[in-house]
Amino acid sequence: MKRSFTLVAVVFLVASGTAFAQGPDSSADEAMAALPSAPATLFPGSLSPASGLMVQPTRAPMVSPYGPSPFSRVSVGGAASLLGMEMQLITNVNQHLNLRAIGNVFKYSNSLTISGVPTSAKLNLGSAGGMVDYYPFHFAFRLSGGLLFVNHNGLDSTTNIPGGGTLTLNGQNYYSANSNSFTGAIPLHGLGHLAMNTKTPSYVVSTGWGNHLRRNGHLSFPVEIGVAFVGTPKVTTAINGWACTDETQTHCTNIADPNNPIAIQFQNNLNAQVAKWNSNVSWLKTYPIFTSGVTYTFNTRRY
Repeated sequence: MKRSFTLVAVVFLVASGTAFAQGPDSSADEAMAALPSAPATLFPGSLSPASGLMVQPTRAPMVSPYGPSPFSRVSVGGAASLLGMEMQLITNVNQHLNLRAIGNVFKYSNSLTISGVPTSAKLNLGSAGGMVDYYPFHFAFRLSGGLLFVNHNGLDSTTNIPGGGTLTLNGQNYYSANSNSFTGAIPLHGLGHLAMNTKTPSYVVSTGWGNHLRRNGHLSFPVEIGVAFVGTPKVTTAINGWACTDETQTHCTNIADPNNPIAIQFQNNLNAQVAKWNSNVSWLKTYPIFTSGVTYTFNTRRY
């Protein structure tokens, strides 16, 4: 009996010593452990209350505040322009800058009468260049500048004045000679050319509305207005044949004869007339630009 009492006492003392060694906070720790675990992200870089293990926070992916990365978006488009039918290829540099390649082409032929002279005219427009589009604000207004590296814009004309027809040069009337195999006379005929490309490359400045690269979606309808500094246009002519100073054709000569007074007078008046034509088209040295079209945007790679 005494031995049994002694064994019970030893067990009681051991149990009490263990509880005392744990201290008064042990029950609090057990109570804390019994509570639902808080998300690890609320305790970044600290011990997890449940497991006592170091927990590293899970970070959300960074989102760039500067928009798409360079050259990640491309637009292709077409437009109607005073430079012809325009093709466009655009890509982005950053949220404020785009790069734009342009190409224009247009051909048109017609027969008309200029100062009573029947003329066949052919308009040939062909140009290509590059532009930098700057968007200073976070909406569609833009400022642009660039160069036309290729410029084949011009007007060609062909004139055949039938015998007895009238040609007025610098206020003086001349009559195209009738064909005459004996004298060798032939009617007046010639070529004319208007060059609108005397300066290459040509600077281009413009402004407009509408971003060629849609930030959201695909279709955009940009417009543009500006000028191209193509240089002073130049009119040149080459006329051959016989001209008469009277309608009855009694005073006629080959206009290529450098010694004939009628030919000398004709060439002087022709040069004066060409100078007037050049003066009349001099305003085209700042060629107007107006463009309206549509572009389609797509991604070339992920942002």
